[in-house]
Amino acid sequence: SERSLVVSCSRLERDPRRSADVFARRPCSEAIGHMDSLFKSRYVPMNRRRRIYEGKAKILYEGPEPGTLIQHFKDDATAFNAKKHAIIDGKGVLNNRISEFVFNQLNALGVPTHFIKRLNMREQLIREVEIIPLEVVVRNVAAGSLSTRLGIPEGTQLPRSIIEFYYKNDELNDPMVSEEHITAFGWASPQDIDDIMALAIRVNDFLSGLFLGVGIRLVDFKIEFGRLWEGDMMRIVLADEISPDSCRLWDQSTGDKLDKDRFRRDLGGMLEAYQEVARRLGILNDNASAANAGAPSLVPDVTDVPEQE
Repeated sequence: SERSLVVSCSRLERDPRRSADVFARRPCSEAIGHMDSLFKSRYVPMNRRRRIYEGKAKILYEGPEPGTLIQHFKDDATAFNAKKHAIIDGKGVLNNRISEFVFNQLNALGVPTHFIKRLNMREQLIREVEIIPLEVVVRNVAAGSLSTRLGIPEGTQLPRSIIEFYYKNDELNDPMVSEEHITAFGWASPQDIDDIMALAIRVNDFLSGLFLGVGIRLVDFKIEFGRLWEGDMMRIVLADEISPDSCRLWDQSTGDKLDKDRFRRDLGGMLEAYQEVARRLGILNDNASAANAGAPSLVPDVTDVPEQE
């Protein structure tokens, strides 16, 4: 899991004449269009940007305007809190496109997220949020640690979806915590927890239908949330990413794993599995193959900006 990045937007100094404040006062669609035009004139090559934070799978850079960040997807594959590590060429590109696809759909449904737009094949423009130090895991089918802890055979359909909380701390191996722990230690308020659970259920409903429609069983997934400050007002929004790195995805017919378990369990074919997910979602061209795994043949998008490294 990525370490918590805590940046309070309320501490940012804002000049009322600056376009960032104009952005904050405009309707969402107009504001994003305004941000698009600003970014086109202010794109800064990666080696000239200020790095805010680097995790196992992503890097956060300072954004073009106050209150924004650039999220860069790396090709690193990790498991067991980075005890297992490899570089999988093209993984970051696929995760960026899959996460963009999912977040765009969620935004359209009215689920609040940090996502603004994809910038190029590896990067997204996102809103700066104060990350809540919790990993929220939604389980529909027994697998992974749930099966180990409770002795439930993998693949068992759960009687209902279960939401679990884990404290984001790599040194402690992200221990499972209760709502009592969360409120007692001030990680989130009872209202925050209610909002998180309500959003998690909405995301689960959407993802379950999305993947079922392309022949994939959504076993479980991990999401993160942050506090988005807009002046003195705060709301909980979905953050981080949603991709095969953070979901367990099984082929509906064969049960084949199409997610990071292929890396965790030394099954091989991790990139090909991610490509298959992208292909079914309409992100990857049907004629793409493992032969060009290092440079996946993704459906072109007019928003692509050539990456400069």
